[in-house]
Amino acid sequence: MAEPIDRRRRSKAGIVQKIRLENFMCHSSLQIELGDWVNFITGQNGSGKSAILTALCVAFGSRAKETQRGSTLKDFIKTGCSYAVVHVELKNQGDDAFKPEIYGDVIIIERKISGTSNATVLKDQQGRKVASRKEDLRELVEHFSIDVENPCVVMGQDRSREFLHSGNDKDKFKFFYKATLLQQVEELLQDIEIQLEKASVDVDVLEGSIRPIEREINELQEKIKNMVHIEEISQQAKQLKKKLAWSWVYDVDRQLQQQQAKIGKLKDRVPLCQAKIDQFTGEVEKLRQCFTLKKSEIASMVEKTAEVRRIKDELQQTLALATKDKLKLDEEYGRKINYIQKLMNSVRSLQQQVQDTEEQHARNTQADKFAIEEKLKELQNEVATVESMLARLKEEESALSDNVHQTSREIEDITEMIRSKEKDYQDFSNNIRELERNQINKVTAFGGEKVMNLLRTIERCYQRFKCPPIGPIGAHLTLNNGDVWAGVVENAIGRLLNAFIVTNHKDSNLLRACAKEAHYSNLQIIIYDFSLPRLHIPPHMLPQTRHPTTLSLLHSENHTVVNVLVDMGSVERQVLVKNYEEGKEVAFDQRIPNLKEVYTLDGHKMFSRGSVQTVLPVNRQHRTTRLCANYDDQISDLKRRASSAQKEAQQCRRRKREVEDKLRDLQGNLQSVKRRCTKADHDLSSKRLAIQDSAYDVGACTSPAATVDELHQEILNGQEEIQEKENLRESAKGDIDAIEKAESDLVEIERNLGSAETSKVHFEGVMKNKVLHDINEAEKEYKELEHQREDSCRKASILCPESEILALGDWDGSTPEQLSAQIIRLNQRLQRESERCTESIDELRMSHEKKERKILRKRKTYRAFREKLNACQKALNLRSSKFQRNKSLLKRQMFWRFNSHLGRKGFSGKIKISYEERTLSIEVKMPQDSSSSTVRDTRGLSGGERSFSTLCFALALHEMTEAPFRAMDEFDVFMDAVSRKISLDTLVEFALSQGSQWVLITPHDISMVKNGDRIKKQQMAAPRS
Repeated sequence: MAEPIDRRRRSKAGIVQKIRLENFMCHSSLQIELGDWVNFITGQNGSGKSAILTALCVAFGSRAKETQRGSTLKDFIKTGCSYAVVHVELKNQGDDAFKPEIYGDVIIIERKISGTSNATVLKDQQGRKVASRKEDLRELVEHFSIDVENPCVVMGQDRSREFLHSGNDKDKFKFFYKATLLQQVEELLQDIEIQLEKASVDVDVLEGSIRPIEREINELQEKIKNMVHIEEISQQAKQLKKKLAWSWVYDVDRQLQQQQAKIGKLKDRVPLCQAKIDQFTGEVEKLRQCFTLKKSEIASMVEKTAEVRRIKDELQQTLALATKDKLKLDEEYGRKINYIQKLMNSVRSLQQQVQDTEEQHARNTQADKFAIEEKLKELQNEVATVESMLARLKEEESALSDNVHQTSREIEDITEMIRSKEKDYQDFSNNIRELERNQINKVTAFGGEKVMNLLRTIERCYQRFKCPPIGPIGAHLTLNNGDVWAGVVENAIGRLLNAFIVTNHKDSNLLRACAKEAHYSNLQIIIYDFSLPRLHIPPHMLPQTRHPTTLSLLHSENHTVVNVLVDMGSVERQVLVKNYEEGKEVAFDQRIPNLKEVYTLDGHKMFSRGSVQTVLPVNRQHRTTRLCANYDDQISDLKRRASSAQKEAQQCRRRKREVEDKLRDLQGNLQSVKRRCTKADHDLSSKRLAIQDSAYDVGACTSPAATVDELHQEILNGQEEIQEKENLRESAKGDIDAIEKAESDLVEIERNLGSAETSKVHFEGVMKNKVLHDINEAEKEYKELEHQREDSCRKASILCPESEILALGDWDGSTPEQLSAQIIRLNQRLQRESERCTESIDELRMSHEKKERKILRKRKTYRAFREKLNACQKALNLRSSKFQRNKSLLKRQMFWRFNSHLGRKGFSGKIKISYEERTLSIEVKMPQDSSSSTVRDTRGLSGGERSFSTLCFALALHEMTEAPFRAMDEFDVFMDAVSRKISLDTLVEFALSQGSQWVLITPHDISMVKNGDRIKKQQMAAPRS
């Protein structure tokens, strides 16, 4: 016979080595030793063979009723005795040994039964007591997979007759169902389902008990919501009142801007009007010069032509007389002499007139020249004065321009300071809110709401982790020496404060998935062995300095957190000092071994790598310290600094308004000086033109003298050329025409001069009575508006500072009338809402918090119950589906194994298992030479065929069952006498190939079984009569 199982590889753990009975059933003292393979125990009826199987069942924890041999354990005590002992020894060798370091190579199970109690003791191979609890026995049974309730492990004679010998399909199904443990699993699943249904009903009752309180809480929440809405309306009304107070100021500001724009437009009209006046003034001066020049020309021409005309008239008269005298020459000779005499007198008279004219002209010329020279000196003095004033005004304009530039730069600096203070105030406010949030829950300091969402996600997936993640690290740390070093320690540890720790890569991936679900990106995850003890760092590996290290200031109850900080952050080699100088001395001068980095209280970081010394500057981004134990001092300090920054910003705004007012005054003065400079420049130009006119007049004063000399010469020539005066008459006529034309030009110039003077007077009147008057009125009104603004600003500041209005956002341009209407509507609405709600919001909140606290723990407990029930129900459904799948697989396996055993004898057949009808039917088809029909009932087979098919069925079940030993009483009850040897040989061959220990008990003869070193036969003593 082949040996399928190698002896060296066969495990000897769980095999029964010895059974000893004392006062048990019919035995006073029985000891039987079993072989490792196949054991046959035979004996007559009543010899106590079945007591061996019963003792095995009792030893492994079965109750009396389950053995079908008694109702209580004391029924197993031999009559007349007070106790019974069952002693079973199991081998405990090989890879499958159970706690070999404790029990050794042999495990002894001893159960003592008395009339009042029973006890089970587990002993080692030396007989020393090791354990006595039922849990320890159950652990051993489960380890070796010894299920004495399974008929394939221990099958008493009652079960043999009930299942194997019976031809009932339901009995066979029960045997199959119990042997494959499907019945036990099904009963467990049904029991669990019933318990879950009961628990679900109980949880429903518990959840229903808090629903009335939840309804009350919802009603309170609705009331609180309404009250909050009322408070919001009240707060909105207060804000509108403040806005109304400042809207009067902003309305005046708007009017001031309009008035300033109006003044600017009016002042823009001044240069235009002045330009018109200057234009017409220039035209008047020019026309006056032309008028004076033309008038002097006409006077000269008139003076010249008057003499010529007189001479012409005289010559015409003389010519007429000469003609008449020519006709009357003889008669009028005497008259010629008289005529000549008269002519001579006329010449003398003309000479006298010429002399008088020359004297008079000399006198007039000297007076005019003196007056013009005096006027010229006066104009030169005025020009010098205007030039001096113009230079002074230009200097004043330059100084004002510099002041305006400096003031504008000062306004820019103040504006930048205001922005800086407002940013500081905003930063302080954000830090205060962060500290207050951290004060409520320290964990939020290390990731905010994202880390809270992540922790809730981790709690939901708790069972999926091998070990729960630890984090954030900062939440597990506290400081030893107060909060002085809190900021430096946080700067030294850095991003590790927000990190999480897991025990393996699988947990890391799972935590990463949880972070993704919680929308927590860039989460730092550290993989570390949680089982490592806290690291012990020898003193010689630490920096030798009097200054503290980061590790010395930290405290944590979790050893893994400290180990990670040491391994990942090197906190034991980070030294903390108070100031910059000490830091440089420790980091660079002392050359301390085991020193990695030095941190100062003011935020510097120093380290050296080889010969390179590095000092990192202070991180200017202010951040609250998250490791401090008490946040109140920090919050108070930040509030004080925020209030100081807010006050400084308000002072800067007031200073800015003052400087802006000063700038407007300087700009007004600058514009005034510029206008005065322009006017002085125009005056200087006018004075210079007047000087030029005076110089021209001085030159013109000397011209008449030359004209008189010429006229005198002409008179002399006229005397000499008296005969040629006829020609002069014609020339005089042209001069008279020129004089007439000059006179007409003079009239035109005089008319234009009048028109220009009228326009000049008109624009001067417009300048004085309209433009300047409107500017003065507008400036007066502007000053009144400024006074009104100061008064409105003072009243509004009493109600609230302007910073509160600015904090509300940009002004929407609402007028005081619009705001007043909004306030009236809000007050009416507030009154209506207040009449509906009589309780205060504090009372409602207190009542709400009280009820919330009342049911909070219950709600969490019931929610946890419900979640656990759902998880259990989900697991039950999963296991039920697996159970159904296993039933199907076992059904196929049974069919294949049954056919396999039938095929050894040339049979074929099938097993039909119906889980719904709970039946198992066997169909066997005979070989072709025996029968061609299929037998559907084993009772239709012959004795040998029925015996073999039943054996194949039993062997198939045994092949599907794992156990270190198998014990069967009256195993051959189904075998007929003819085919008994074949069946026994098949059974022995299967037992040897299967590898388990077999204990076969029968009252029949087994001499036909071949002897062997792995087959042991024992004969029980005959019963005493």
